[in-house]
Amino acid sequence: MDPTRDNLLIRFKAFIDGLGIFTLFAVLLLVVFGAAAAFGWLKKGAEPEEAAAKIRQNVKTGVVAEQAKFLSKDAIDSVTPNVAKLLTHSNPIAVEIPTQVVPGSETAKKLASEVPIDPAQMEIGKAQFLVCGACHGQNGEGTPAGPPLAGSEWVTGPISNLILIQLRGLKGPIEVAGKVYDFPAGMQPMAYQTDEQIAGALTYIRNSFGNKASAVKPEEVKALRSEVGQPQVTAQELIKP
Repeated sequence: MDPTRDNLLIRFKAFIDGLGIFTLFAVLLLVVFGAAAAFGWLKKGAEPEEAAAKIRQNVKTGVVAEQAKFLSKDAIDSVTPNVAKLLTHSNPIAVEIPTQVVPGSETAKKLASEVPIDPAQMEIGKAQFLVCGACHGQNGEGTPAGPPLAGSEWVTGPISNLILIQLRGLKGPIEVAGKVYDFPAGMQPMAYQTDEQIAGALTYIRNSFGNKASAVKPEEVKALRSEVGQPQVTAQELIKP
């Protein structure tokens, strides 16, 4: 055991020495901060911000000066209320962006009617429709074996519906122009046709018998070829037009 631990004088002297060192350290810190404040050292960190503020102020002054050459502050203040009033009561102009139009909507039909249809594709579709017309009628009027295509919301609606019906066939009841049709065998798949033939046939029925809608692209048919072999599609699986 250290014999000095029980000596009160030695312990008191060690305490005084420690207190003195702490006091000296505090005095040194006060001296350093005092000198820094006196010589402006502590302000150096603020100089970049002050410089930036000065630049901003100079830019603002320059802009105001250039503006004053053409319009005085009084002139600007006098027209501001009128401009604000006009903006408040103005109506935005409707802009139709095809990519943002809901398929099958009236806007979609209107835009589709403005797109010219390739006559060559219509000729391909007309030839393919000779088979379709056996059930739907050569004028799209419908027969006891198939619902009408003329005036059908399904024909002019989403293209994916028609492609799925063509590739998988259709089974079960379907409502067309307010009337429900339900044929026992339904429609059989027509997937043996090429992408170009299916696209032509669907384009043809979408633009014949009083119908008017956008053309069907072979690429759209190809994108759904994986549906071939699936059970006949039902109206519930399709997008409601």
